[in-house]
Amino acid sequence: MPKRILQGVVTSDKNDQTVTVLVERRFKHPVMKKTVRSTKKYRAHDALNTFKTGDTVRIEECAPISKTKRWTVVVEA
Repeated sequence: MPKRILQGVVTSDKNDQTVTVLVERRFKHPVMKKTVRSTKKYRAHDALNTFKTGDTVRIEECAPISKTKRWTVVVEA
């Protein structure tokens, strides 16, 4: 099964080797037929501490790294 890749904005880089990424998804409400925005925060592993607050990053699913981290930041070439 392929790993999921999501795109979001870094909201916190205060922890060592960890960034908090806010991912927004849009979908049409089944009853109201209106576009709804929902957001979710993910904690992702950033081994080199390269990303700062406000950066747009892509995160990829991985094996559990800690109690809350199940995602890693994809290094863009």
